[in-house]
Amino acid sequence: MSRIILNLLIIKLLLIFSPYAFSQGEHASQQEFSAKDMIMHHIADAYDWHFFDYHKSDSTVVHVSLPLPVILLTEGHLDIFLSSEFHHGEHQVVRGDRVYRLVDGHIQEANGKKVIDLSFTKNVTSMFIACIILVSIFLSVAKDYQQRAGQAPRGLQAFIEPIVLFIRDDVIIPNVGEKKYKIYLPYLMTLFFFIWINNLLGLIPTGANASGNIAFTFTLAAFTAIITNVSGTKDYWKHIFAMPGVPKPMLLIMIPVELIGILTKPFALMIRLFANITAGHIVILCLVSFIFIFKNVLLGLPVGLVVIAITFLELFVAALQAYIFTLLSSLFIGLAVEEHEHHAAHH
Repeated sequence: MSRIILNLLIIKLLLIFSPYAFSQGEHASQQEFSAKDMIMHHIADAYDWHFFDYHKSDSTVVHVSLPLPVILLTEGHLDIFLSSEFHHGEHQVVRGDRVYRLVDGHIQEANGKKVIDLSFTKNVTSMFIACIILVSIFLSVAKDYQQRAGQAPRGLQAFIEPIVLFIRDDVIIPNVGEKKYKIYLPYLMTLFFFIWINNLLGLIPTGANASGNIAFTFTLAAFTAIITNVSGTKDYWKHIFAMPGVPKPMLLIMIPVELIGILTKPFALMIRLFANITAGHIVILCLVSFIFIFKNVLLGLPVGLVVIAITFLELFVAALQAYIFTLLSSLFIGLAVEEHEHHAAHH
């Protein structure tokens, strides 16, 4: 397994830095390496799935990438075309009276018309791939349970079962409670595996940085916030608007604080996942950038060893962040659905 991971890491580094490595010779004067541009390019979303670049004998750069479908809704008009029509931002795309152009990685309409972007970007495509992987894994595991009922798990089933039991017994049940955990089990279990798979996909060569996209983490945090507040019991809302034992004048202060807390909890979920995943990618890219900044191949060995160590750490972080997000979501839901037993006052 470690050999496979090491080979993937080497391939990833070659794909990331191949255009800069090729340009260090006779083309160095034409293309100056920019660590900032390279890092932002690799952590940002895109309308195509870029693999690598190479230089032809006539000094032209060839971009090897997979074009993705662009879907735009502009003033009632639905326009669908492949991102390759932009030619990496060099051309405009004309559809009737609508002229689209790619500016700083975003699509704009040249005449100022409002554009609703429904495109399959790299991150969106990666999320669909994650969904396909998840469905394939769990359908396979479910089939094994049906065919081998009562027998010891094996293969993929043996790998998945301990993880599922750990998330259920040590994360969801202790926080949500024995009575109601089954209601939220499908969401929380899906949440863990969906985040984990997307984190891992971001670590493979040319992988998308979906978990490092603020829209991705915002959406997941919003789901948790909606489920938490919709499921809130009377005690939960009473604690917010009429906190027991608090003098009424103090409620003027406590109620706004509690309402702010409703927003800060999902905000913390969103930022935690986004920042940790993005930081990991940036650290690795920054380290390897030193080789090209100082133009010293001798830096390759020490930098490579550090990058390998950090990559193995990122494999751990990928699972850890999925665990933390699921744990906190379970905790927030558990606090909202908790039933308080009201005992009679003792004389």
